[in-house]
Amino acid sequence: MTINEAPTTVSGVPTMPSRGRLRPLGLHEVTLRPGFWQRRQEVNRSATLAHVEHWLERAGWLGNFEAAPAERRGREFADSEVYKLLEAMAWELGPAPDAELDARYRAIAGRVAAAQEPDGYLNTNFGRPGQRPRYSDLEWGHELYCYGHLIQAAVARARTFGVDELVGVAIRAADHVCDVFGPGGIASVCGHPEIEPALVELYRVTGEHRYLEQARLFVERRGRGTLADIGFGRSYFQDDLPVRAADVLRGHAVRATYLAAGAVDVAMETGDGELLNSVTRQWRNTVARRTYLTGGMGSRHQDEAFGEDFALPPDRAYSETCAGIGSVMLSWRLLLAHGDPRYADLIERTLFNVVATAVSGDGTRFFYTNTLHQRVLGTEPPAGAIVPRAASTLRAPWFEVSCCPTNLARTFASLAAYLATSDDDGLQLHQYAAARIRTALPDGREIGLEVATDYPATGRITIRITETPDTPWTLSLRVPHWAGGATLDGLTVSPGNARLRRRFSAGDVIELDLAVRPRLTGADARIDAVRGCVAIERGPVVYCVESVDLPAHVSLDALRLDPAVPLSESAEGVVASCRIVSPADQEWPYPAPSREAGARSADVILRPYHGWAGRGPSTMRVWIPAG
Repeated sequence: MTINEAPTTVSGVPTMPSRGRLRPLGLHEVTLRPGFWQRRQEVNRSATLAHVEHWLERAGWLGNFEAAPAERRGREFADSEVYKLLEAMAWELGPAPDAELDARYRAIAGRVAAAQEPDGYLNTNFGRPGQRPRYSDLEWGHELYCYGHLIQAAVARARTFGVDELVGVAIRAADHVCDVFGPGGIASVCGHPEIEPALVELYRVTGEHRYLEQARLFVERRGRGTLADIGFGRSYFQDDLPVRAADVLRGHAVRATYLAAGAVDVAMETGDGELLNSVTRQWRNTVARRTYLTGGMGSRHQDEAFGEDFALPPDRAYSETCAGIGSVMLSWRLLLAHGDPRYADLIERTLFNVVATAVSGDGTRFFYTNTLHQRVLGTEPPAGAIVPRAASTLRAPWFEVSCCPTNLARTFASLAAYLATSDDDGLQLHQYAAARIRTALPDGREIGLEVATDYPATGRITIRITETPDTPWTLSLRVPHWAGGATLDGLTVSPGNARLRRRFSAGDVIELDLAVRPRLTGADARIDAVRGCVAIERGPVVYCVESVDLPAHVSLDALRLDPAVPLSESAEGVVASCRIVSPADQEWPYPAPSREAGARSADVILRPYHGWAGRGPSTMRVWIPAG
């Protein structure tokens, strides 16, 4: 379609299904107020965006759009990092216009637009003199993957501003993809899923049905041996089994979650219940067998992939930041489809313990992988260093593969859109943050409320109704699975959805108390790597112990947590009683079973995992041997 035919759809939501149990609320309806997530979002706006832009320019990835083919720099997917920055900028500009940021956005979009070829093709790594031909390496070339991020950036702009130059670029690129890969064209897929959810969202913005049909074709072609086999096996890019036949997410964790998200989008727009049920089954089995306590996904370094069921070693956790973001994308779509609070539970866990962990407090250093056990002191990379993606043991300013910093930027920029939804009967709160919400139900009734909380520091959430119709409606509040003893207006409520249906009045106050307190957590006995260990959680936050909090000359390996002694809290964190043993070095590391002698007791401080490595190099562990 042409840019002039594209309707303006200003809704401010990352994903907007036309059907489902719940309707997402956008950035124009939900405003974060001072608190945990608002601080993170403000750092993203004030520091991370400029940091990312600086590195894209310095590394030459922005310059690729003007450079001669022989001068191109970066990996084959470097274009996508520029597009993710544009998406983050678009989300930030939607609720809070800023002339300086808008000028930066327009300048970058102009550089991208100037590189597009007349037929809509756009990629700096293929098709020009001296480069490989277009679509000659679908396994590794990432051309369609890059289009996906371009389109998602344009969708963000359309939904926060309207049609502009970048939206036109994306429409021309999508038309090109449909021409080349549609019926009668190249009957293949991209080695890295991403274009599937992007095309569905562009369909939702424009109404152009061919984009939805192309996304459906890509989903249906996957898993049929379309791509060339590789050393990691076809499961690496989910080309081993059709989406409908799979029982669990497998292969490269980011690819798997992106593909599943796209499949849900296709299922919702086409009414394909079988496809939706397949992805729902895969999500359920993956959460039950292949997900870390933090919500992290992917336990294998060699191929950035899911391991076998219950293969979740904490010290070898890959748990890529982008896989955590992909998990949030997938869970959000399933939440909108089904309305089940389990999906919001996993989103919360992943946000607090993967997404929040992956970026430093100042927004300029990042984890690519998120280990649960650091055995040796890390090394902080210099401020001007580009490091290999998994080689940094502390947060790094930039990576040779910097998908994670840009992915974090777009996620924080759109975070408010993941807090709440509505349906025909009322409003649902899924994530708890200080916020102001104002929306209209499908029948035109207007609802407004303010949420006041310092969650997760405490579990007290106060909701004040600011605007309400004079007819009954339902306010639904998620009670997390861990929140035993939660109360709503003084009455005990069970985990799940707590619903209040009545005729509200402006000024009404509702109080939810989730009774946030420290608790011990065990693991399924089939997770061999942590058998005999316990972890500590407090509310949605996983805690860890770091060497900088231990007495002098005490190693993390010497700790044995005593589960019989109740946990307590101090101003510094959670206090656990531990035995400190003195393991003896031996010529053979497999002695006969016996209780370690010479132990002394000590109180040990544990702090939120998302803040680890913020005080310099340290060793760290989440799972502690019990005994």
